[in-house]
Formats: sequence, C-alpha cells, structure tokens
Amino acid sequence: MITLQGLTKRYGEKTVVNDLTFRVEPGQVTGFLGPNGAGKSTTMRMVLGLDRPTSGRVLLDGKPYAELPHPLWEVGALLEAKALHPGRSAGKHLLAMARSNGIPARRVEEVLATVGLTDVAGKRAGQFSLGMGQRLGIAGALLGDPRVLMFDEPVNGLDPDGVRWVRQLMRSLAAEGRTVFVSSHLMSEMQLTADQLVVIGKGKLLADASIDEFIAGHSRSGVSVRLPRRGDFDALSRRLSERGVTVEPGAEDELIAHGTTVASVGDLAYELGVRLHGLTEQTASLEQAYMELTAGSVEYGVSHKAGV
Repeated sequence: MITLQGLTKRYGEKTVVNDLTFRVEPGQVTGFLGPNGAGKSTTMRMVLGLDRPTSGRVLLDGKPYAELPHPLWEVGALLEAKALHPGRSAGKHLLAMARSNGIPARRVEEVLATVGLTDVAGKRAGQFSLGMGQRLGIAGALLGDPRVLMFDEPVNGLDPDGVRWVRQLMRSLAAEGRTVFVSSHLMSEMQLTADQLVVIGKGKLLADASIDEFIAGHSRSGVSVRLPRRGDFDALSRRLSERGVTVEPGAEDELIAHGTTVASVGDLAYELGVRLHGLTEQTASLEQAYMELTAGSVEYGVSHKAGV
C-alpha cells in the first residue's frame, strides 16, 4: 500500500504538489491522472524519496522509502525509461541492479522473458527504441518481485500489441495482490486498465474514486443528432426542450440531447418532418469525464482558433 498524508512540494513560491492525501490499495490498478504540469511525476518522485517533501509524508506499507531495508525487493518503479547507462547491454544493466540489491542473478533471465527482451539481452541499451527502453524499464521494476509497483507513462513508444501487453501485465500484477500505481495520458487505455482513479490538477486532489463512480459522476450519456438544415436544428431542439430533454450544441451541424433515447429522437424527427444525417447514442467515457473535471486545471492550454 502507498499512503500519502498531506504531501506538499514547493519550489520557491511555486507550489507543485498541494496537500495530497490518498491511499493506493493493493489488489487493484490505480490510475494516476492529471494535465501536464499537474504534479504527477513530482508526486511519484517523492514516493521514492527522490524529491524531499516540503511537508507531509509518504509511507510504503507503513514505512518511508528511505527506511526500507531492501528497496528493490519491496518497491519497483519505472519513472524514466532512459535512466540507464547506454553502453551497457540490457542483461548487464539488469544484472548490475540485481547484484547491488542482493537479488538472485536468475531473476534477470526471468524478467527479460517476461518483457519479451530475451533475444536482445546482449544489445546495448543505448541502441534500444523508445518502446524497447520502456520494456527494459518495466523489467527493472519487476526485478525484485516487489509488492508495490509504480509506472509513469509505461506505454509510451509501444505499438498496439505492446500497449495491450502492458494492460494485461498491470492487471495480472494487481490480481496477485500487489499495489499497482500507473500514470498515463491515454484515457481509452486507462479505462480498460484501472480499477481506481486518482486525479490531480495544479497539484491538488480533484478525485479519488472507482473508475465507474468517476465516469458516472463527471460525464453524461446522450444522443448525437446531425441535421443538414439550420431551421430543422432549431425546430427539433425546441420540441425536445418542451419535452424536458436537455439539449446542447455539438459540432457545427450537431446537437446533443441528454435524457432521451435514439428511438425517441428519431420518432420526433419523423413527426416534425425533419431530415437527419446522423443519429447516434453516445455513452459516457473516461475521456469525457476527465476533460470535464480538469477543464479548469489545464496549465499549458493552447488556442483552438482557426489558423492558429
């Protein structure tokens, strides 16, 4: 288990992490989400003792990282895939980690097989692609067979097969009763992987909930209606509103109707003689819920004006 208690980190006058308190429980995959600059990487670094908190503390199964007698046996982490000696082979890199932590050398072959790098064990790590580097970093995290695992953007650089493999690996590790804490910007993948979500924005905790609770609480399903004529758009929108349906604009030729069904909208359009170009049910998604929650926490926004 990972326990954060009032965790705060300031650099001068800038507060990067602001009074974070939450727990990452064993036996499930906990997704760690937030916009760029939200403080996710800094939080993970403080969990591992790489950055010192300004205030608050982090406990790993009840102890600070610095007090763990055999860290790699208890906590495995991938924070930066390229944080290794480029001149060493994958096998030698892992062997050095194993020997320095009293881990049996046989574990090197085992984790190389787990991540699919057995055939390139003798290749210099500096010649690895980003995806291969990610696999090697995951191998390093698994080396001590730890109960707590942390991964910062583990699917960066991986092809679709590799992304699916990481998803299956995360879920299998959680199924073994391990604590699995994963950050990612891929909402669709996180929706398939995570059981629990922790969301931060500008260093503050925005949500700590199961993924189903999070989606239900921050997004709405609806019906997407595409109409080629503006007059029809207004007529259908007005009639839907009269029936208690919440209507909002979508794309240029689209309206979104909440609290109704595709069949009901289609029947009403038929009654009004309205021509439709599309009628689609929209289901609630993690991406939609995340964007709604973090809209006010995006630190590095971009302009969406035409031509910009």
